[in-house]
Amino acid sequence: MQTFDVAVIGLGPGGEHVAGTLAESGLRVLGIERELVGGECPYWGCVPTKMMVRASDALAEAHRVPALAGHLDQVRPDWALVAARISDEATDAWDDTVAARRFTDKGGVLVRGSGKVISDTEVEVDGTSYRVRRGIVVATGSKAAIPPIPGLADVDYWTNREVVSATTLPQSMVVLGGGAIGCELSQVLARFGVRVILVEAAPRLLALEEPEASAALQGVLEAEGVEVHLGLGAEQVEAAGTGVTVRLADGTSVSAERILVATGRRADPAAVGLTAVGVDPAARVAPTDHRCRVSEGVWAVGDLTGKGAFTHVAMYQAGIVIRDLLGEPGPPAAYHALPRVTFTDPEIGAVGLTEAQAREQLTKVSVGATPLSATTRGWIHKVGNEGFIKLVADAERDVLVGATVMAPAGGEVLGALAVAVHARVPLAELRSMIYAYPTFHRGIEEALGKLH
Repeated sequence: MQTFDVAVIGLGPGGEHVAGTLAESGLRVLGIERELVGGECPYWGCVPTKMMVRASDALAEAHRVPALAGHLDQVRPDWALVAARISDEATDAWDDTVAARRFTDKGGVLVRGSGKVISDTEVEVDGTSYRVRRGIVVATGSKAAIPPIPGLADVDYWTNREVVSATTLPQSMVVLGGGAIGCELSQVLARFGVRVILVEAAPRLLALEEPEASAALQGVLEAEGVEVHLGLGAEQVEAAGTGVTVRLADGTSVSAERILVATGRRADPAAVGLTAVGVDPAARVAPTDHRCRVSEGVWAVGDLTGKGAFTHVAMYQAGIVIRDLLGEPGPPAAYHALPRVTFTDPEIGAVGLTEAQAREQLTKVSVGATPLSATTRGWIHKVGNEGFIKLVADAERDVLVGATVMAPAGGEVLGALAVAVHARVPLAELRSMIYAYPTFHRGIEEALGKLH
């Protein structure tokens, strides 16, 4: 049995960072990956989907020319350009040779296959066991959650992977799920000429974000031609000629050429063997402490921990694990200022608590908001300026605990607010700052003035 200092199961962004950094430090590292080194983010997630968003935003901006700059003769979407960029620039046609070499050149040993924890000192890859001296890191991510809708398994449904790898688009699409993935892809597809029908069982889109964002985004999507159905779950899916028909909870049906499932992500701690170190077989995530430890000798990072299905969370946790394994000091994991962005147009960036969450957890809450169109930059922007800036404060401690920015480049505007929430900057300090005029982020100052 070969022996390693550290074994890393899953080489997505977090796992690759841990494995590569520890290998560079001189440790003997075993990296285990059953698909592509780099994981979901560069091949089917963050990177290619944001290329799609960027392309669709360019189309939208072109259509705004008549309201701002002149006459528009013709804008003709061409998905082939997007597909080529994803294949050639982002994914190397879904070939991870470069990424794999990046790890092995640092001294790591790469084994292809499905890894599993056997104990806190042993892992197995497709029947072959390896001994581990210092620690095991599990970073197996998540996969698209497929709801048990009757008939769904019998049709050729798409997930984010099929959309990202598509060289041509269908004429119509039913999208199941109005979370971040469903909303982003619905807008992209609609801007490329696909007739989109978005179905969400919850009463609003982006159910985890502020209701103001849900309402504003629904208006944007509908104005761009997306047919939105809220509060209606899908009860039956069946093939209909060359397409699909989805029966909704109210008895009505919607039909399209294709169906896209965007109903969330699912991790599986038991599948990777974490039950061997005490994790409940029924657990949907791996419980971790402030050092990202599942047990003595086993760490977890990324989607598997349930702290947020975001690459930046995995990378943040990876840094904590690296320090812990190397015996270096550092702050414990903290998630009170978790930033997240839905890359629709306008973008919806949020950090920390929503107003509803704050009112559940805190004794006294103050809220301040300003419409984006009421700010100078929002007025200048004119078309595409739907949105707002909303601040949520702990009125007893006089600090921000949450914020939402819906705006062009809303995720970038969020940066200042993420610092404020993370560092618990006093409201008095935020009010005393100089905000550059006429930037979008100057709306923060206006929202601060409306806190009550």
